[in-house]
Parts: sequence; structure tokens; C-alpha cells
Amino acid sequence: MKQMRYPAVPLVTHTPYFNLWSMDDVPNRTPTCHWTGKPQVLQGIFQVGRRKYGFLGATDTLPMQLRQVTVEACSTTYVLESPEARLTLQFTSPLLLDDLQLLARPITYIAITAQGRHGRPLPPCTVSLVADETLCLDHAGQYPVEYGEAVGPGFAAGTLASGVQEVLNRSGDDVRIDWGKVYLAVETGGRVALKEEGERCAIQADRELQEGKQVLFALAYDEVEAIQYFGKNLPPYWKKERQTIPGLLELAFAQYPSIAQRCQAFSQDLQARAQAVGGDAYAELLLLAWRQVVAAHTLCEDEVGELLFISKECFSNGCAATVDITYPSSPLFLLYQPELVLGMLRPIFRYAQSPAWPFAFAPHDAGQFPLLNGQVYSGGTDPADQMPVEECGNMLLTTAAATVALDDLTFANTHWDLLTQWANYLRDKGMDPENQLCTDDFAGHLAHNCNLSIKAILGVAAYGLLLQRRGQEALGEEWMQEARSMAAAWVEKASDGNGTYRLAFDQPGTFSMKYNAVWDRLLGLHIFPEGTWDRELASYLSRINPYGMPLDNRAGYTKSDWLVWVASMMDRDGFTTMISHLWDAYDQMPNRIPLGDWFETEDAWQAKPHEFQNRTVQGGLFLPLLYGAGHFQK
Repeated sequence: MKQMRYPAVPLVTHTPYFNLWSMDDVPNRTPTCHWTGKPQVLQGIFQVGRRKYGFLGATDTLPMQLRQVTVEACSTTYVLESPEARLTLQFTSPLLLDDLQLLARPITYIAITAQGRHGRPLPPCTVSLVADETLCLDHAGQYPVEYGEAVGPGFAAGTLASGVQEVLNRSGDDVRIDWGKVYLAVETGGRVALKEEGERCAIQADRELQEGKQVLFALAYDEVEAIQYFGKNLPPYWKKERQTIPGLLELAFAQYPSIAQRCQAFSQDLQARAQAVGGDAYAELLLLAWRQVVAAHTLCEDEVGELLFISKECFSNGCAATVDITYPSSPLFLLYQPELVLGMLRPIFRYAQSPAWPFAFAPHDAGQFPLLNGQVYSGGTDPADQMPVEECGNMLLTTAAATVALDDLTFANTHWDLLTQWANYLRDKGMDPENQLCTDDFAGHLAHNCNLSIKAILGVAAYGLLLQRRGQEALGEEWMQEARSMAAAWVEKASDGNGTYRLAFDQPGTFSMKYNAVWDRLLGLHIFPEGTWDRELASYLSRINPYGMPLDNRAGYTKSDWLVWVASMMDRDGFTTMISHLWDAYDQMPNRIPLGDWFETEDAWQAKPHEFQNRTVQGGLFLPLLYGAGHFQK
């Protein structure tokens, strides 16, 4: 199988602000960028004698030739060549979910090794990294910047910071951080200095290279405060380990060998698991998605020490802790660290139980990143464009899934009143939804939405499951029976007469992906009659376009997360067929963006990078791995 031509290559991935990519096939032709596509310049220069070669970012030097690029779960490795040497460049962001302190460290390693070529030894040479002021500003020249230096055991570092420090001064989507401080560090024996070109400032770090001996750099960021949480600024989680970035760098340089080994072992395990489930193409998608999904969040604790894992709804509207982002992204975290799912849900429960939220259904979000002070979607509490059935179903299903994954009712019990309120709402209003939005809000309002009805029915069943786990067997069974009655009515109302089901109850001859049905199997609910989905799933294979199956009959676009969810309900051949078209879409799209989830299935040139990119919902691609994991089942 040929390697994917990555639509974008992850380099530095930690939070929605500290997030750097190469939007090119080669690393040294165009500037490195923030995930939004705006330049955040990190350059790499390799000097042999008087010759200078560029290996990273756009430089005015001779270009090294790319020989190989490999993306693993926590690392990206480039191999480049000049006439004199072969250079191996590896970026490692150790996003290991079983170690929250390590996960929270805003430090990416950059390891560089050189070998002589043509049987000749490596000549005397130096490698340099240059970190530009754009890494700590919204855009170049926004404010004057200040340079500083830090030295600690094992490293020396240069720093840049905006001269105007207004922490958490704004929220938004296509924006970058303009407070805090960026660090470029190099292992002991290297040098750091201020580099000025005109009005632009940068940090330059240099280190001599020896044949086959790895040298280590690190890029880090001190964001000072992580989020504003209902009026209170909260520090990032990493400050629980060390209060300063120099303190963290000391640990990071000392621990690099063991951390690198752990990252490699995790990536190999993920790859093997994905290959066993869906083959090489599926494994490649998951390796590419891992850092993107995790780094679209920031980790901290609330005032009472409970974990918060706050997502940003990237290139949609920048909402924070969005429920219909949490729901599709949850499979990755349910599999590897379900405590983080609770950290996603806490802001919504807190906001929903406050007087500021006036509705009987669940909110859509808790703010706009990084300011979580109440819903901003649809004007906050404007009733016109809410998602009542969508968000109640999302909260019930995700809470139930996290409860199952953890085998612990504590979280559900803490929020039982709201869960009960939302379950009653779904029982009363979810079977035949009124004209309203669902998570696919780009498609507009729709009444009698069959797929949304499935979510309501399974949300009712999820409440029954939670009741049973609380020991309320009889009451839980009543809710399960209610869900089964709703499902029987659904099958009759949604039927298109040939074993497939409509987009809306009142629209014969239509279709849509019934992706919400996946939880009936995963949670072992057994609400819909056996065999309900056989012909429905078979029909999806007949609807595939070159780049996947359309989401529904209204347009030719699809959603990657939902495509994988319905594929997971198929047999192995059906699954690999669906995945192959998704792989082709990312391989052939000309748009150079971190994985987008919304794109056209007929024409690769019609992806929508101006709307959706760097999406955390790609965590949904991991759902097939949930089958057989713990309490989850096929």
C-alpha cells in the first residue's frame, strides 16, 4: 500500500493555541503555520562549511531534498539530504493519555541526527533552529516583543514574549495567542541568541553535529492561564508538576530517552490494533489523527480540583466544551482515558444547573475558547436555533458511555437530576423531533429527522441503563421498554418500504446515515429489533462516491466521523471499502489543512477548509476500536 500524501503534517501539538503544522508535502518550501493556516515561523538551517541548507520552513538557503516523512501517533519524522549529509529530524509531542502530567506539558522535542553520505564521514557542521515572534503574537508586528534567556540543568533557552501582556484578553476562532512566552531550548553545549531582521525578532538556537549523535532541542510555551471558567481564570494543569517552564524543561531534557521509547511503543500498539480492526489504511488515518484530536483541547482543574478537558470547536465558531463536539470525539478518550470525557462534560453540567440557562434541555456549549462564561452559540439563550433533542441525547449517551468505560456511577449520580430532566425531555419530545437543528447544523433545520429520533430513543435507553446500574432494575426496565416501543414505532414510520429508512419521517425516497444507531450495539442496549440495519447498511455501499458516501440525499458532502461510525456496523469487507474512500479523500484533496471532517464526495477540489479543519471530532474515527474493549461490544 502506498503511503498517504498527508494533507498537513503535525509538528508541535499541545493546545488550540500551541499548535504548529507544515501545510506542504515537503517541510522546507513554505512557512510553518498555526492550524488556522496563519504563519507561525519555525525555521531549520543546516550549515556545512560555508554552505547553508534549509530543512524546515521557508528560508533563503539551499533546499535539502526530502527523502521520507513518517507520521506516528506522537511523532513526525523527516529524512532529508544535502550532497554532504543525511539529516533525520523528529518532532515528538508526548500526548500519552495514561500520564496526565506528561500530557499536559507544553513541550515538543525536536531531535536531529546527521550521517555523512557516499561513504564519507560527516564534515564539521552546525544545525540551527529559529523561532520567530509570530509564535507569541496573533500576527507579526502586532506588538513589540521582548527577548530573554533561561538556563537550567541540561539546557539553555531563549524566550520571546509580547510586550503587551493581557492574559485571556479575548476569545475567537481564527485567532492566535498574544500573551505568555515561547521558549526555544537546546541541550547543554548549544547556544541561544536573539536574531533580529528589520523589525522582526526571533530566537536562534545552534548546536554542532557529530556523526550519528543525536542532538536535542525543545519548543515550549507558557500560556500563564489556561481558560476563564465562569469568571475565574484557571492555571494550566502542567503547573501542578512545576510552576515554571524552565522547571519543566529540566525534567523534559532529563527524561527524553524514556519518553521517546514510551511514545514509540504506544504508536506501535495503536497501529497494530487499528490494522487488526481495519487494515493499513485505517491505521494510517488513526496515526495521523491522534495528535490533532488531543491537542484541540486544554487540560486544567476547576476550583475544587476536578479535571477539565476543554475542547475548541475549530473553524466552526470557536465554541468551548461544545456538546456536539464532545459526542463524536469521545470514542478516542473512552478507549484510552475516560476520565477526560468527564472533564469535557463538567462545564455543561455546571452551566445547565445555573440560573443563566433557562431551558429544560441541555446547552450546546459553555462559551467561546478560552472564555467559558456561558453558551455563545445562537446568541447564547436565543431559542430560535437551539438543539434540544441533539444535546440531551449527546449528554445522556456520552455520560452512559463514560460510566460504562469507568465502571463507576459516581459522576452520573452527581448529576442525576439533570440527567433525569433530559431523559424526560427526550421521552416526551424526541420520538418525532420538531423543526430544529442537529449536530450537522450546516445542513439547516429539519423536522421529523429520523437519525435525530434514533439519538433520542437511545438516549432514553441510556437513562434506563444508568438506572439499572444504580440498582433500580424495575424502573430501568420500564425505561428500556419505553425505548423499545419508541424504536418499534420508529421502524414503521421511517421505513421506505425496501428495508431502508428515510431522512425524515415525511420524506419518502430519501436517505441519511443512521450513525446514531451505533450505540445500540456498543452499549449492548438491544433496543431496535434484530436485523433492523441489515439492508440499510448494505444500501450505503451502493451510494459511495469517489470520496465516500454522502451524509444524506440533500447534498454530496459527507462527515468523516459519521462515515466511520456506520462503517463500524458493517462486516470487515464493508468497513474496509468505506475506509478506502475516506483515505482517498485525504490523500487527494489539494487543500493543505489539518484533517477536516466535512468535504465533498464527488470532487476532491470541493473540500471546505474555510469552514472545518483541525477538527477534534476526528476522535470519532477511533470508535471501531471500542468494540471488544472492556464493557463495549459488537
